This record gives sequence, structure tokens and C-alpha cells, in this order.
Amino acid sequence: MRRVLVTVFYNKDNNAGPKAQMDMIKFLGQQGYENWILPFNVRSKFGKFKYAYFDLPRLFKGQEIDEVIFQYPIYSYYLVDQIIQAVRKYTKAKLFFITHDIDALRAETPDKELEQQEVAQLNKVDGLIAHNQHMVDWLVQRGVRVPMSTLGIFDYDNPQPMGEDYLYDRSVCFAGNLEKAPFLEKIKLTEAKLTIFGANPVESYQEGVKYAGQYTPDELLEHMTQNFGLVWDGTSLDGCNGRYGEYLKFNNPHKTSLYLSCGLPVIIWKQAALADFIEQHQVGLTVDSLSDLDDVLASITADQYAVMKANTVKLAEELRQGKHIQAAIADLEEKSGVRG
Repeated sequence: MRRVLVTVFYNKDNNAGPKAQMDMIKFLGQQGYENWILPFNVRSKFGKFKYAYFDLPRLFKGQEIDEVIFQYPIYSYYLVDQIIQAVRKYTKAKLFFITHDIDALRAETPDKELEQQEVAQLNKVDGLIAHNQHMVDWLVQRGVRVPMSTLGIFDYDNPQPMGEDYLYDRSVCFAGNLEKAPFLEKIKLTEAKLTIFGANPVESYQEGVKYAGQYTPDELLEHMTQNFGLVWDGTSLDGCNGRYGEYLKFNNPHKTSLYLSCGLPVIIWKQAALADFIEQHQVGLTVDSLSDLDDVLASITADQYAVMKANTVKLAEELRQGKHIQAAIADLEEKSGVRG
């Protein structure tokens, strides 16, 4: 059975892209998928024309393929449609999408036209891998009818040795674009301590919060030695708000997998979609507010933390091996009638 993973990148380097996409390429490559990487200039009208009428037909024509998996979205509905048409015209392959994001879900304001356009496009394929059951339910409610499986959580290729020794000292870390995390300016801690990494810090933070610099993804792994990783968005300590806060109710933030792959249990908003996963696997804490973070961490005993830590180390090994995408594809193939 011949399987192909198709990925579109927007740079001139065919071998570099976003971490989540690169991890899919690695993990599925290990499962025998051929990796077709397409460089594309989304701003070029000529580029779109060339792809539609020359590159894609040449890529798929005459190919005996059983399954095509496409990493979605790519911020060009025209090109996505052309890829769908090329697969349908030139092959007999089943076409599945791995959904890294749903554009209509993360829009700044509800957009019915965008929603209908996206749902119509998703219904043209043979199946989808969505982040979690919350995302599946949202898609079904909007009219998506194709078979879907859930990823559960993003896998994360992490070559850094995982330290299983630790001291429970109520330490937390946060990594990301700090400009998008204004809530950090409001946190004040007296017993616990929060270390933050990323671009665009403010000049100073309150007591118990320390800015520790910006690192490349690989370098960052060496510095994440705290007890917990924090997953939060918006301007408020009392729940996540704004565009990114609302999106947390449906998506699997890749940051969560970063922390867990390092062996760090997470602290996440109780209304986030991934809160179910964190509670089920006992790999962190789900909270309604960060206002009482000192008290929350003080209530955790060393023995309780040891259980979370052990569970997280076990899960980290699965994330580093791509177990979740493998299971999601197997489930989708079964639902879609594909036989290996």
C-alpha cells in the first residue's frame, strides 16, 4: 500500500517549516509514508496558476497511490481546492486532512461566509483528523459529514534527554510570544515562582515572575526544568479570553505538547479542550483562575506531584515516538474503509 504525506511550505527552503508539520513528516516517514514537500509563494498569482495547471498535474499524474494525507490549512483556499481536484482526477487514492487549525474557529470575529466555505471544502475529502472531540462536535454542528478521528494531543519530537529527577519547589514556566500573553503582567507570586521565555517581554514583571530570555526551539528544551508548564491565553487571570482564549476551547495548543515532551506536567485552563486529556491522564492541573496560583501549588504535596511527574514521563515517551498520529490515522482508515 502506497501512502503519501503532502506538505506545503511558504519558504525557499524545502526542508524547513513549522515544528508541528515537521514532526508529522518525521513520524509518518518512519511509518513508510512518502513525504512530498511543496514550496509555495502564496502571494504570487502566477505561482498559483503554475501550481494549478502545471505542477500539481505533473506531481499526481500517473501515480499509483492508495492514500494521500494533506497537512491543512495552507492559507490559500484556491490551492487547497486544486490539490483536491488533482488527487481526484489523477489518482484513486483516499484523501485525508490532518487539521493543524480550523480557520473559521480561530477567526477574530464569527464569519458565516468563511465558515460555510471551509465546511464545504472539508466535505470534499474522505476524512479528517481533528484535534479533539470538542473540535469534532463543532465541525459536525456546522455541517461536516465526512468521517473524523481525534488526535488527542500533538506528538512532539524532542531529542533532549528527559530528566526524571526533580525537586518539587512550585516552579512554573511559560514559553511563547509574550506580546500575546498580557496576563503575565498581572501575576504576582510569593511562594511559587514563574519563569517565562519568549520574544517581546515588557520591561518588568511582578514579584515571583522572572524573564529568562528568548531561545531557539532546540535551545529552549534545555532550559525547561521547572515543575510545570503553563498553558494560558488572553488578558485575564480569571479565565482565558479574547480570540486565542476562545480558541483554547477547541484546539490542542502545540505548547502543551512541548511541555509534556520535556516531562513537565501542565497547568491549563479548566475550560480548555485539552483539560479533559490532562485530567484523564493525570499529567497536570486544570484551574479556573491563576489569581490563586500560590495556593493551588501549595496544596499539592510532593507525593501527588510525583504521580503527575511519572505519568508525564510515560506520556512524553509516546509523544516522542508519534504514537498519537499513528493511532488517529489507523482509526480514520478503519472508519473510511481503508485496508492496509
